[in-house]
Amino acid sequence: MRRLGIRQWMVVGMLILIALTALFYHVTSAIDESLTSSQPHPQAALDSALRQVVSHPDSWHDPAWQASTMRTFRQLHRGLVIRDASGKVMLRTSRGWQGWQAGREILVTDRGRTLGTVEVFDPPEGPPGFLPMLVALVVALLFIGWQIGRAVVRPLEALSRAARRIARGELEFDLPNTPVREVAEVNAAFEAMRDGLKRSIERQAEIEEQRRFFVSAIAHDLRTPLFSLRGYLEGLEIGIARSPERAARYIEVCRQKADQLERLVSDLFAYTRAEHLEQTLGRERLELGGLLEDVADGFRPLARAKGVEIAPRGASEPCFCECDPHLLRRATENLLDNALRHTPAGGRIEVSWHAEPGRAVFSVADTGPGIRSEDLERIFEPMYRADTARSSDTGGSGLGLTIARRILRAHGGDLTAANAEGGGALFTAWLPSKLE
Repeated sequence: MRRLGIRQWMVVGMLILIALTALFYHVTSAIDESLTSSQPHPQAALDSALRQVVSHPDSWHDPAWQASTMRTFRQLHRGLVIRDASGKVMLRTSRGWQGWQAGREILVTDRGRTLGTVEVFDPPEGPPGFLPMLVALVVALLFIGWQIGRAVVRPLEALSRAARRIARGELEFDLPNTPVREVAEVNAAFEAMRDGLKRSIERQAEIEEQRRFFVSAIAHDLRTPLFSLRGYLEGLEIGIARSPERAARYIEVCRQKADQLERLVSDLFAYTRAEHLEQTLGRERLELGGLLEDVADGFRPLARAKGVEIAPRGASEPCFCECDPHLLRRATENLLDNALRHTPAGGRIEVSWHAEPGRAVFSVADTGPGIRSEDLERIFEPMYRADTARSSDTGGSGLGLTIARRILRAHGGDLTAANAEGGGALFTAWLPSKLE
């Protein structure tokens, strides 16, 4: 259905008013014409009636003849006045002749003697009068009012009801269609607002659910090392560790649990900052290969202690990008830390990079157990741990991969996870060569 603007509907209403007026004019004219010419040949009938009047002057005084003549001329829709020789009116068919036009005047004589005159009056010509115009105007206004009520008033009333329902928190409502473009645009905007509110409420519910899960997961992760730390400290306090070797073991476990708590708190702090990375992002031109080799060198002592090899492998040509060096280093460290924790002794971690048109790409692949297919879609969710791939027993907080992906997305890039063909997890990241 094509929609018109309010101004266009006003023009349509004026055209309808003009059309109805013209229609009533023609209908009234046709009715007048039919009343004026009730006989097949009105002019011939008028001439015949006039001959009857002129040829019977001796009957002018006869009341019966006068009554018959008056009926005849009224049927012909003509006026008639008969005067005698002195000018006295002997017969007048009607007295409401205002605006009528004098047609013919016939002098009646007999042997040179004047008997009187016969005068005929024709009805006025022109528009049909005020009443048909008034009827046309009323009908047109009623039609236009009905259209306005259907196309404007009803949709506005529906909008008012919908606004009150939204105020009560009810978002399920339907708005009627309208042929008026402006009202239809308001309806569309109102429905878009309703859909936006629905999405916002649904998103808020999801965020609230994630928040509850996040808080419970953090509480669990903090409680476990604290419980262990408290147990070993109490053991030292009451003297369970009697030998120096046993006391040293207890102290080492306490240090490990303290390191685990420190790492968890550090990841929590980084996670909260990652919510606003776009506002704090620094931009600097950087050669990606040099940063990745530097990060890999920092992890080599831990890798040797575990019996894992770290092998950087990049393209021969430089691979430049514009990024925040500190944040990008944090992202790559998280990826290497994740790979090192899940790669068994004798395994290998390969860090590779290369340039593509408009972006720089790097990946971290390990020879660990890989990621189950049902965990691939959720691996970047905060605090999510797969049973075999991300366990708090390995020291992970469940936030490292989430932080890494947010850092890369803040740069305009992304991070994806997959399983390598030869086994193990493969994380591939890219970021633009030049930020917009």
